[in-house]
Order: sequence, then structure tokens, then C-alpha cells
Amino acid sequence: MSVSTYRTTRVIPGLTPPAGPGAPTGGAPAFQPLTSTVPKELVHRASVAEVMLTDWARRSEDHFTLAAQWPRGHSFFTTIDGCHDPLIAAETIRQAGLLLAHAEYQVPLGHCFLVSDLNVAVRPAQMRVAATPATLELDVRVRDIKQRRGEVTGFRIEVALHRDGQLLATGGGTQTCIAPRVYQRLRAARGPGDLQVLPLTAPEPPQRVGRMSPTDVVLSPLGQPHRWQLRVDTRHPVLFDHLVDHVPGMLLIEAARQATTATLGHTTLPLAITSQFLHYVELDTPCTVEAHPTDGTGTDPGGTRTVHVTARQNEEDVFRCTLTMAPPLT
Repeated sequence: MSVSTYRTTRVIPGLTPPAGPGAPTGGAPAFQPLTSTVPKELVHRASVAEVMLTDWARRSEDHFTLAAQWPRGHSFFTTIDGCHDPLIAAETIRQAGLLLAHAEYQVPLGHCFLVSDLNVAVRPAQMRVAATPATLELDVRVRDIKQRRGEVTGFRIEVALHRDGQLLATGGGTQTCIAPRVYQRLRAARGPGDLQVLPLTAPEPPQRVGRMSPTDVVLSPLGQPHRWQLRVDTRHPVLFDHLVDHVPGMLLIEAARQATTATLGHTTLPLAITSQFLHYVELDTPCTVEAHPTDGTGTDPGGTRTVHVTARQNEEDVFRCTLTMAPPLT
């Protein structure tokens, strides 16, 4: 199916309205459609409720403006110290890369994507939850575009998120676009129909990892300091919004955040998250998560703390993440 099948005439405020066939003519006022999300297929989501983006437009070559909205409350990206969860910003950036690949760079629907890195840094003052949902504008620049035989096979995005004209967060990520037949060869017999998943392990107590419900805990205790087994529940409605043949990247970032919370002994706002996805993390093999805090003799400037988290599977590093956490509220 062509991506253009989905495109409507929605326009981001401040941008030039569409021209050409189908554009409003004469003296009649232009129809202002109700706000809706972009088609869920363009951001690889099964549930419309998990789509953060609402519109997009090209500013110039490889430069785009996207619109997004965050709810005041989310079932998984819960508020922290009165602020929106920075992981919802990471998810919004992830969705931005997928949307642009399909809608602007003609990557066909059905292609698979491999994210090799994802990062976000937030400004707490702009992350406060208000009386209405947060309406955002994303300034996105596409860099390092890779092509093969005239088709885009990957690129990096750099994103600045604004709210009410104020910078809210910055971030970006790198992705590779993989044709289905290539992905099938790459993943061999690990297709969705052949999935084998480890039995669900017991969760770490939710309060130790900054969670309210055991359902949202992605770490299992191993009885060793700063070391856990990754807990993978393929029934989770957000982390496993749709069937996949490997551990999703957002689950790994959440594991890093939970490991950091348990290591520091308190729940605070992540100010910066930098992650690297080194290998596919398989569903049928145990994966350990280890947290390495910076020198415990003091804190970073401003009272922040930095923790490095590594996930290992089959005796090799498969994921690395560094989190800088705000000091606890007094």
C-alpha cells in the first residue's frame, strides 16, 4: 500500500497550506479538521492510543516539522515528580524516524527497522504536567542518509522538541531500513510463528524500581548487587504493542531506568538517556542487566547522578545505556 493513501490535508499551523489538486479554492474557508493521530501503520503501532504524532510537514530538503501530543496520564509512561516521563520523549523520537522513513523517504510499509542508538535530554521546567495534554512541535533534521540502488536504507535524525515555544527536549537516533526478505534471512528461523519465549520470571518489588504495579517491572532479582535478569512479558500491552521476534528497544531502555532507580535507591527524573543497541536481544535466552554507578564518593555537578547500564546475553554485550538522573526532591 502506498503511503500517500494515508495522507490527509491537515496542516501544521504556520506552514504553507497545500496547493494543487484537492486544495481549497474560491472564497470558502478552508476546512479545519479535528486533531487526530497519524496513521498507526506509519509508526509501527497496533494501538492508536500508543501513537504520539499528529501531523507532519516538510520545511525544506531533509528538514521537517512534526506535531505530537502527550496525554496528561499514560498507563505506562507515568508521571515522575510532576513531570511527563522522559521515556515518552524517547518513544516520540523513535516514532518520528519511522514516520519520515515511510511518508517522506518512500520506505515501503512492511520493511523492518533496526535502531542502533537513541538518545534524549530533557528540560524539567518544560516537562511539567499541566491541566491539558502537552501539545508539541518537533523540529527534525535528517542526516547521513544511506541509499542502495536508489532506495533509502537508513538515516539519522536530530530532533528538538518544543512546547509553547520553549525548548522541551533534544535527542535523536539512527535507524536502518530492512526489506522483509532480507530480514527473514537475517533472523533465520526466528519469525513470529516460531517464537519461543522464556517462562515469565518473578518481578523485583515494584517500589524498588520506581513502579506501582508488578506488571510494569522488567527486572527479576538474581540475589546479586546491581545485577538482574531481564524480565520479558510479551503480554504487556505497551512494551509489546504488537508481535515481534526480539526484545523491543524501549523495554531495554526501561530496564536501564529501573536498574538505575534500584541502584540509587530513589525514583527521580531522568535528565538524559543515551543508549546503544548492539545486537538483537532474543526472547528465548536469559539476559542479564548490570548497573555501574559513577564513583559513589560524590555526585555529579548540580547533584545529579550518572549510572551506566549494560545488558549481556550469550556472554556478549547486547545493549548499553547511560542515564543521568536528577537529584531527589527534598
